[in-house]
Amino acid sequence: MRLLVVEDEKNLNGLLVRRLEREHYTVDSCLDGRQAEDCLACAEYDGILLDIMLPGRSGLEILRELRSRGDRTPVLLLTARDAVEDRVKGLDAGADDYLVKPFALEELMARVRALVRRGPAAAGDRFELDDLVVDCASRRVSRAGREISLASKEFAVLEYLIRNQGVVLSREKIAGHIWNYSYEGGSNVVDVYIRYLRKKIDEDQAHRLIHTVRGVGYVMRIET
Repeated sequence: MRLLVVEDEKNLNGLLVRRLEREHYTVDSCLDGRQAEDCLACAEYDGILLDIMLPGRSGLEILRELRSRGDRTPVLLLTARDAVEDRVKGLDAGADDYLVKPFALEELMARVRALVRRGPAAAGDRFELDDLVVDCASRRVSRAGREISLASKEFAVLEYLIRNQGVVLSREKIAGHIWNYSYEGGSNVVDVYIRYLRKKIDEDQAHRLIHTVRGVGYVMRIET
């Protein structure tokens, strides 16, 4: 899942990004409100960690703008203000949760997990397609009862495909969801990871589950 961290304290920003990436999230980050607007205009996110006090434009202004255009991406507000009226303002503006600084990283991670479960991409944590089972909470994958070991990015691509099973996803959409703006690899990265997944999931199986839609992208589905 792809997250956006908007926090103007550089050290805290870096700390949050490193911890989230360790938990296998794809993370973009920025230090001010204007940068956040640019990120939000160019990518889709499963969750946003948003500081209220930002240079350029405040977190509340960004949040209100998001909600005014119908964007329901889950938002966790981060702030040093702990007065009840400040929390009320944030929640009334459309925030899904509110965390006061300083906070424990373990609490933040628990709140992030709860946050992304509220988003449109979250339809549970366990998926089955034919004899393939993908448990996103435990990051375990099996087919016909056989455990399959996947690298972090392999699992991320598989998770995105199976959460959208039956939906044809373009290479650009897959890449934009899995890799952040700092990625400098080749343009065929999606094709490479699809090839890895096919070797581990579809090879020697009676039914292939990962299909190419020529000129469009990829889809996970059962074809008879």
